[in-house]
Amino acid sequence: MHLRIGVDGGATKTECILVDAQGEVVATHAVGGSNPSVVGAAAAEQTVAEALAALSAQTSAPIVATLLCMAGAPEFWKKFAASRQDLGRVTATTDAAPTLELAAPHGPGIVLHAGTGSFVAGRTTDDLTQVHYAGGLGWRFGDEGSGFDLGRRAIARGLLELQGWLPPSPIGAMLQAFTGAKDANAATAFFYRDDKSSPSPATMAPAFLGLLAKEDPVAQEIFDASTDGLLALAARVASVLFPGVNPQSLEVGVSGPILTHGAALPRLRARSAFNLHPVEGRPIEGVRRLVARL
Repeated sequence: MHLRIGVDGGATKTECILVDAQGEVVATHAVGGSNPSVVGAAAAEQTVAEALAALSAQTSAPIVATLLCMAGAPEFWKKFAASRQDLGRVTATTDAAPTLELAAPHGPGIVLHAGTGSFVAGRTTDDLTQVHYAGGLGWRFGDEGSGFDLGRRAIARGLLELQGWLPPSPIGAMLQAFTGAKDANAATAFFYRDDKSSPSPATMAPAFLGLLAKEDPVAQEIFDASTDGLLALAARVASVLFPGVNPQSLEVGVSGPILTHGAALPRLRARSAFNLHPVEGRPIEGVRRLVARL
């Protein structure tokens, strides 16, 4: 029996699966985050190396191929893949590949993803590793439509309300409830602590989506402004990868807890040129499908 390994490596979690020739999972192993941009290159390499060792130790059968679907620093992971001679043919690609596989299982297509961060990815053929990646620039430079961007915009709006420059809305009340602050200075200090306990703006996203579900007009305005950038990026990707093709004919999925939220998806569809559909299944299932097709 010949086996294959698939890895889905992200900022907070790294999942590994051992798959047989029929594509069935025979073993799993999960560890912490492995994005070198977040945890550092040395820690990322050690985390994945140890995870691969732990997974391969669960079998005596030969491993003929390994697929690494990793977040952050593509060249870093390609170099890591080239250094591994003990796990069959090792291929490294972006962590967008599994989500794209779930969004467009028939080959060509596009996916818009938004969790803590956001990105757009597309492929024009059924080549498993040829993923065209757009966005994912991080919280400093972009990630429109992400939990971080929504939280940042909501906090900014709430602070101006607490300063008295904008009329009160549920956004300001949400900010006060989240921070326990009575005024704008205290709320600002809550997010600008010097220690590592300072929360990410993305932690505001669940409460924000709750307001969106209640059809709060300010929350709707913030959501539309944030996701306009992501929709525009997807349109740009489509125009380059599929010139002259009717956007409605493309297979385009949305994934992640932000875009697939019940209150979010209808607003996206109303403003998008694509026929958007929610992606079903966890990224590791996309990895399994990719590994099965290696």
